[in-house]
Amino acid sequence: MKKRLLAAAALLATTASLVACSSGEQGGGTTASGGNNASNCTNTIPKKDLPVVTMWGWYPNTQLVVDNFNKLNGEVQVCWTNVGQGSDEYDKFQTAISAGTGAPDVIMVEMDRIPTFQIQKALVDIKPYGYDAVKADYSEGAWKDVSVGGAVYGVPVDGGPMAMIYRKDIFEKYDITPPKTWAEYEQAAQKVKDAGGPLFGDFAANVSALTMALQIQKGAAPFTYDPAQQSTIGIKLNDQGSKDVLDYWTNLARKGLVGTQDQFTPEYISGVINGQYATYISAAWAPGYLTGAGVGKGEDTGKFAVAPLPQWDAANPVQVNWGGSAFSVTSQAKNPELAAKVAYGLYADKESLTDGWTNQIIFPLNLKALNDPAFVDLKVDFFDGQQANKEVYVPAANAYKGVTYSPFGQYYFDAMTKQVSALIEGSGTGAQAADRLQEDVVNYAKEQGFTVQ
Repeated sequence: MKKRLLAAAALLATTASLVACSSGEQGGGTTASGGNNASNCTNTIPKKDLPVVTMWGWYPNTQLVVDNFNKLNGEVQVCWTNVGQGSDEYDKFQTAISAGTGAPDVIMVEMDRIPTFQIQKALVDIKPYGYDAVKADYSEGAWKDVSVGGAVYGVPVDGGPMAMIYRKDIFEKYDITPPKTWAEYEQAAQKVKDAGGPLFGDFAANVSALTMALQIQKGAAPFTYDPAQQSTIGIKLNDQGSKDVLDYWTNLARKGLVGTQDQFTPEYISGVINGQYATYISAAWAPGYLTGAGVGKGEDTGKFAVAPLPQWDAANPVQVNWGGSAFSVTSQAKNPELAAKVAYGLYADKESLTDGWTNQIIFPLNLKALNDPAFVDLKVDFFDGQQANKEVYVPAANAYKGVTYSPFGQYYFDAMTKQVSALIEGSGTGAQAADRLQEDVVNYAKEQGFTVQ
């Protein structure tokens, strides 16, 4: 989940261009870090006469999920190893890709990292191995996020439909109702400032995935990519929608309506706890993250609520997503069909899904959980008993249409961070930053051997 992964970076190939990368020969191998070696399991395999699929993953309840799968499955067993989360796992996977050995059969990855590994031929298209049987268990948007072109390279598990968390006490004090549009958001922010109130929100440089999502909401389509034309990519980072979003938030920051503090830092969390921000634009995993960080447990207990994400056009709402992870099959899998059975089956049983959402580990994308009345009607403690899923998050998840990610997403995120930092420091306009970003990322893509459309 993105709440644990904001600092994670997929390591791109360093010895050759992305277009030329290959995972090398297929097959298993035994490595010190686990890989395809089924003797290094964290879990105990109960059915020792069945074939074993190795898996890397870092969900906090992976032990439970794996045990449930092994208990329920009569065809294959899972050998799980946690080699680290986010960048720690990705670094090990990249090493295995370069070596052509040492990768597990199944790997947990963030959805926006899938194209980075797919272009290196490190992942398997699992569409031929049971996709039709589970297709109806996930939304169109969830499947798009794990697909590259017409191929499917992962099974979606958790996501981050976006919304606006807000402080009820601040809204009540300044007579603010949840804004339905971004124009209303700015008006409310100005009203609070004029009355001597706190910052209304935050424009941070270290949340590029959030900025991208907000631009997509305005109509941006940053990348177009189809592996059938592997060396060609469409890049459009300076369209009018992208410029408008950067200008909007830059304007709010320069007027002193929102802060510019990096998020996911002790300073930012302290500000949330102490009421220095009236709103927090974030995703459905945020309540779990904030609870774990100590928000909503002290003097701010019961002071938070959530409303739908403000829209540019209230009559034509667009829902966007921030974050999400999946299980993918690697090209080093000894038996891709069995590995796909594991990828499809992990975190798909009722007990695992229920444990995930009740303990705020995941926001489930499996429709068996997403549409479960127990989940939909849940009164969320963090929101003082508000039925946040029913009112906000589930409708947003169901309306989400998916995104096309790029094979060099981390470079793009880093480049976005650089440009937002420059805006925060007072350099130029949002439109100018979008033009600089376009030039930077296009040049990088060309250096990697892509033809840019």
